Amino acid sequence: MRDTTKTREAPTFDCWGRLDTRPRRAISPDTFEDGIHTAALEGYLPFGNGRSYGDSCHNDAGLLIDNRRRGRIHGFDPGTGLLSAEAGVSLSAVLARAVPHRFFLPVTPGTAHVTLGGAVANDVHGKNHHARGTFGSHIRRLTLLRSDGGVLTCSETENPDMFRATIGGLGLTGLILDIDLQMMKVPSAHIQQHTIRFDSLDAYFGMIDRVDAEHEYSVAWIDQLATGRKAGRGILLAGDHADASCDFPDLPGGRTLGIPATPPVSLLNRLTLKAFNAAYLRKAKPGETVETVKWSGYFYPLDAIRNWNRLYGPKGLYQHQSVYPADVAPAVTAKLMETARAAGHGSFLTVLKRFGDQPSRGLLSFARPGFTLTLDFANQGEGTRKLLDALDRIVLSAGGAVNPYKDARMSPQTFAASFPGWRKLEAMRDPAMMSDFWRRTAMAL
Repeated sequence: MRDTTKTREAPTFDCWGRLDTRPRRAISPDTFEDGIHTAALEGYLPFGNGRSYGDSCHNDAGLLIDNRRRGRIHGFDPGTGLLSAEAGVSLSAVLARAVPHRFFLPVTPGTAHVTLGGAVANDVHGKNHHARGTFGSHIRRLTLLRSDGGVLTCSETENPDMFRATIGGLGLTGLILDIDLQMMKVPSAHIQQHTIRFDSLDAYFGMIDRVDAEHEYSVAWIDQLATGRKAGRGILLAGDHADASCDFPDLPGGRTLGIPATPPVSLLNRLTLKAFNAAYLRKAKPGETVETVKWSGYFYPLDAIRNWNRLYGPKGLYQHQSVYPADVAPAVTAKLMETARAAGHGSFLTVLKRFGDQPSRGLLSFARPGFTLTLDFANQGEGTRKLLDALDRIVLSAGGAVNPYKDARMSPQTFAASFPGWRKLEAMRDPAMMSDFWRRTAMAL
């Protein structure tokens, strides 16, 4: 069926880190299908909504396939919670359809502005990995268009190898057309939030087993710049879906703020970050407090600020997310944050959470048992890249891995150590698909 969506006004195809902003060429899925039998080798890459932080969503030597032009929900069964939709549908649109029927995403990243296809291609994780695994664990079926013209139906029982390669496959196995997602039944979409302030990493690691066992969701924010006796202080936000008596509207409204233009310099520096961290900590009372909060604020606080990535200035931002084994997590977490401080870098979004033991379906899924730390830094050029290389070395020496869809500069060796099974994906890669990330990592090995 032909795409009847009107051309979007001034579409952009930058990654969220905005490290290399430039005009990029893109075509519609219809155009790709029409010319599929003459598709150039390594000439294409599906593009969702550009929420990857680095170059995994770019193919600057070829063309992007703008999947946002296919954003229809085919159907939603309010009895079973099974949703069928095109790959370009956003998670926000999925929630708008499902939440009034008391269903929620079984796994969600920290923004609702991700497409279904992007969530599958990156096998995203959320605050409840210890309970539900990754996004790919809840995909029942998908259809995949290959550049030889074949359309594959993929599931655990039909084309299972291609199914596993496509989940977490970074868009390299072909163009995802449709997805069947099993939603999660909830009494209310809103969250009963437990806010627990802690004064050290030892305090966090001392309680996380109990907190994760008691709650569906948990995530910790840490004051990365704190030193001395304050080092490792932070706030743990645990949560569960509220009961049906919650009187918030199902779909919270409200106006959003926006950053209309990129400032000439980064507004997130050590001085402003120290002030923000102190103010954020003061909002949390000592000990544990419990309140019911809107789901939009718990899962997607930064979605309330349009283009918040512009705050990092014209040079953009790097994000570093790693995972490492639980038995070394306290020491590795402290060392990563200390290394960043010693290099003169402050992280605005310093997030720590635990991954559970549920195995991921995808060949290249990032999530695995252990703890994951996310740090982000305003781009200061060579000094920032040297810091990120140092963080990679700490993680790899601990037996960990670095997240590809948050990356813009890891070495081929770091990639291979993080994903030793990458050759299996390369063997199943659609020959017409390539990304700048894959070209500079896997293809350089």
